[in-house]
Amino acid sequence: MPPSPAMKPPGKPRHGLARVLSKLGACSRSQAERAIREGRVSVDGRVVRDPERPADPERQRIALDGAPVAASTRLYVALNKPRGIVVSAADERGRDTVYDLLKEAGLPWLGPVGRLDKASEGLLLLSNDSAWAARLTEPRHHVDKTYHVQVDAIPDAAMLERFVQGVTDEGERLAARKAVLLRAGEKNAWLEIVLDEGRNRHIRRLLAAHGIGVLRLVRVAIGGLSLGDLPKGQWRHLQPGEVAALSR
Repeated sequence: MPPSPAMKPPGKPRHGLARVLSKLGACSRSQAERAIREGRVSVDGRVVRDPERPADPERQRIALDGAPVAASTRLYVALNKPRGIVVSAADERGRDTVYDLLKEAGLPWLGPVGRLDKASEGLLLLSNDSAWAARLTEPRHHVDKTYHVQVDAIPDAAMLERFVQGVTDEGERLAARKAVLLRAGEKNAWLEIVLDEGRNRHIRRLLAAHGIGVLRLVRVAIGGLSLGDLPKGQWRHLQPGEVAALSR
């Protein structure tokens, strides 16, 4: 009789080669898939062209462009993204990306932890720790993200409450966890809006559903991590305590 599952020796899960390269911090998963299909990746000396082929970095020798791939030192970076910059490794339209801001930094490949659209600005995290990034971005973890939003109206208390109650747009539920008025002028105002989940253009769509346009949108905090006085277009390493606090 074949051995029962309980009698089988324990083994570590084997992931597809593209995912392994990403988890090791060598490149993004999409970059890994492209490199594999181009024949630039080998496993135990043999070129592999299937991104989904199982690979085990602890038992196999993996190389990218002839150079051995090993787990990179885990890095965690905060960047103050300017408006007009694309959060992408490459842009087919030739627009500036966040990687243009990092190209002189001498850092290994880092992936963005979540997104900010081109017109938005503020705090963006990048890391080569894919497991840490996944914990921060998974909706079930409900990590608060705080935004300061300039709008082309002066919402009253009832309107702010409607932002929290939410709307359904294109089949998606959009709501703020918190919305308060920070200050108001004659024709526009600044709001603080807190989300505990993030959908594509979440705040812009939520406010547009109530006839309000966004003039500026700045992410000022993720969890307990504040943008602070980090200059626009600049970055810094997160402190170990900050990394651990975000993990919690």
